[in-house]
Amino acid sequence: MGVLAAALTSCGSDPDRRCVDRDSYDTFRGYKIVGDKNCKSSGRTDRAWYYDSDVDGRYADYGTFSRSEAVDRDGFGCSGSGSGGG
Repeated sequence: MGVLAAALTSCGSDPDRRCVDRDSYDTFRGYKIVGDKNCKSSGRTDRAWYYDSDVDGRYADYGTFSRSEAVDRDGFGCSGSGSGGG
């Protein structure tokens, strides 16, 4: 039971995410990261969660705006984990 608990706590069910300004894309740096509160408040269509991205300072790139796509890519944030079952 302890092993299962450790496995569940080490791998979250949500992929890594950053709140970004969708209008700020720079070809060389990506999207500018803004505070999480900007994605939690409604009415801001230019702010969105950007999942499974490479982060460099205050910019994020090579990610996706689709949570389900990020989950499919990384298996709930636990890339490389799991077993064949058997």
